[in-house]
This record gives sequence, C-alpha cells and structure tokens, in this order.
Amino acid sequence: MSDRRKVLELFEKNKDYMNERIDSGIEQNRKGYAQITVKDKNKNPVSGVKMAIKQKTHEFKYGANLFMLDEFDTQEKNELYRKYFREAFNMATLPFYWDATEPECGKTRYAKDSEKMYRRPAIDLCMEFCQENGIEPREHGLAYEKFFPKWLHNASVREIKLALEKRFSQISTLYKDKIPTIEVTNEMEWRDGGVTAFYTEPDYIEWCFKLAEKYFPANELVINEYSYLPWTDRCMTTDKYYSYIEANMLKGARIDAIGMQYHMFMRSENEYEGTRNYYDPIKLYNHMDLYSRFGKPLQVTEVTIPAYSNSQEDEELQAEIIEKLYSIWFSHPNMEQIIYWNLPDGYAAFAPQGDMTAGENYFHGGLLRYDLTPKPAYYTIKELFGKKWHTELETATNGEGKASFKGFYGKYEIKITAGDKTIEKELDFRKKGCKSFEVIL
Repeated sequence: MSDRRKVLELFEKNKDYMNERIDSGIEQNRKGYAQITVKDKNKNPVSGVKMAIKQKTHEFKYGANLFMLDEFDTQEKNELYRKYFREAFNMATLPFYWDATEPECGKTRYAKDSEKMYRRPAIDLCMEFCQENGIEPREHGLAYEKFFPKWLHNASVREIKLALEKRFSQISTLYKDKIPTIEVTNEMEWRDGGVTAFYTEPDYIEWCFKLAEKYFPANELVINEYSYLPWTDRCMTTDKYYSYIEANMLKGARIDAIGMQYHMFMRSENEYEGTRNYYDPIKLYNHMDLYSRFGKPLQVTEVTIPAYSNSQEDEELQAEIIEKLYSIWFSHPNMEQIIYWNLPDGYAAFAPQGDMTAGENYFHGGLLRYDLTPKPAYYTIKELFGKKWHTELETATNGEGKASFKGFYGKYEIKITAGDKTIEKELDFRKKGCKSFEVIL
C-alpha cells in the first residue's frame, strides 16, 4: 500500500458510522413507494397485468461544468466531450461570467455564433446541447465580482448597480423560463480582495438577492462559497459562512439554496494534511446537518478530486474517494445537486489553452484524461447513478388491479402487458409529488 492511501484513514476509522448513514439515508431520502392501478376502459380494475418498470432519469441532479463544449482543436475531441458528458450527467453548469457574456459594454456573447472565448462557450450553444440531451442547465456567476468585466473596474457603486440591474434583466428575459437554478452570488470571501467599489459595500449580498428575486421570482436562488468555509470551519452557528447567510436572510434576502464548493486544490505533498477536515465522514455530515438548520436545500456546486498522475493506483484512488463522497452527499436529506467541476484533465481554471505544465493539482483532477479517455472515476459516477442507484423490476397487478414498488425518485418508463396488448407509459415519480398513478388500458 502506498503512502497516498493514508488519505483514506478517516473514512476507514469511521466506516461503521459512514456506512450506516449512507445506507439508511439513501433508503429514506432517495427512494419511496409508488402504486400503479390498472383499469379497463370502463374503469374496472384489471388483475394479473404484467409490468416492466425501468427508471429513465433521476430527480437528484448530478453534473459538471460545460466549459469545454466545442472548445477542442479537433472535431473528434469535441464529439468525445459531448458523448461522455451526455452519457454521465443530467445537469450542466453554464459559464455566465460577466466578463465573458459582456466583454465590452453593451456587446454581449449569448448567441450561438458569438466570437469564441476559451472555456467560455456561448450560452445559447450550451442551451442547445442541454435541450437536445435532456440535461438541465444551471446558471453560474450572476454576480461574481472576480469576473466583473474590465470596463466596470473603476466604476462607482451607483454605476455598477445600474449595470447589474441591466444584466439581471437581460438574463431574466432570455433564460428565466429555461434555467431553474440561478446562482446569485459566488465566493464573497475571495482572498485576493475585490476589484470594484461595490464588492466591499455592506449590502452587496442582500442587494443582489433582492434584485434577483425581482427578476427571477420563480427560480431557485442560490448562494455559493469556496470550499474551506462550508466544510472546515468550527461547525457552529457562528461560523463565517453560516453567519453571513443568516444575516442576509434576516435582512430579507431570499436565499433558496446553499452552495458548498469542494475543491481539493492542494499539491500532492500537502494532500494528507490538507484533506483531514474534508475526508472525515463525521465532519462532512456535521457540516451538512449544520447548514440544514436553515431548512434550505444544499448543493455541492463544484467538486475537484485530484488523481495527481495517470498511474493506475492514483486513478483508482481518485475513483474510490469520489465514490465515498458522492455516497455521503447523496444520502443526506437536504442535498439536491452535485456538480463535478472539470470533466477533462488539462483544461481547468488557470490553464492556458490546455497547458499541462501549469499545475498538477488542477490538471489531473478531471474525470477524463488529457486525451479524453475515461478514468475509473468517470465510470464510478456513471455507474452509481446508472446502476447502483437505479430501479428496474418486473411485477404484476393484484386482484384489485394494483401493483406497488419502492424505487429511486425520477422518471420511469412502464411497459404494461395485458393479454396481447402492450402499452407504454411514463411516470414522473417525485419525492414531493404524486405517489399513486392510474393507467387505463
């Protein structure tokens, strides 16, 4: 066993606690009982009807950012990226960074044929891909000060607020009916400080959320913060992130969901010490339990787990860590989304056009290798949601024309056979939705 496997020691030490919470949590929080009643055209129940029940999608959202859509230097690579994305995920984070969507004042880059910008595919191109493949788009960076456009850097607070309102209004008009999740603010604790006057205003978060409520009244409004705040603080209601969420909610900010990034951006020699708080299942559950006190859904908005190399051992360890983390998150009652960050190696943040020399922590953190071949971690995520957390069975109606099953929440394809007649139905089985369904032959 290599020294790298030491990072798993807290998972091993606390495995009984972890496994119990995973198993019981998934059964209680991700599955439910559905009942199907089959009747004839006269509304009489029909017994002995055979059913083949197959889950098609999950209600729970899992995905990655879509930042490399059609960004590669060959059509073959672009097609591979599309293929692996659509086969593994049901959600995609779209790059709504302001400096990318409006690099010059009044000149926007939403249209599909917009001028290319590295790792910032045009929003309408991303929307088209999502629509074609049944993937839910997710907005990222509505008010993310780190990527405010340069033409605003020396603007006054009043000028920035006017420009922000125009931006909110424009995005609302184009996408509010197409993108359910709106990430309003991101990384308010950015360690390099702000680049605009508005960033340091005491009402920054409150003002942004109240403006978002005006323009996105029916959308889910999300706050998002960098990894160390939600996962490594003292796990108390006086923690910094908890406190500033609470303060802004008390001031009237409508925060609908809480984003919790999870980037393990650390060099390999610092991995063991750097992951002690992150790779402890007791602490992970405690932090999720803490933020659940708000009564709001939780989202793991950005995940990076480095492999550090393409050796078999390193890649298998990456997959093992991801399996444990995803299982922990999926089991928690308040978690509703998990977004892995960069699908391929070598095309991550701070990477100049896929420069693999820019830093090991970023460029072996993908689920695909630099040549776009899948790693074990890619198959781990795909198989968790596609096989392990998947419902497929056969049953038949009883004397009252009823059949029931326990399954994961999501959409189902039901094939019903009565004599020589077979019909197909789709059921939308949701945690907070209908649990009883009726089928007329």
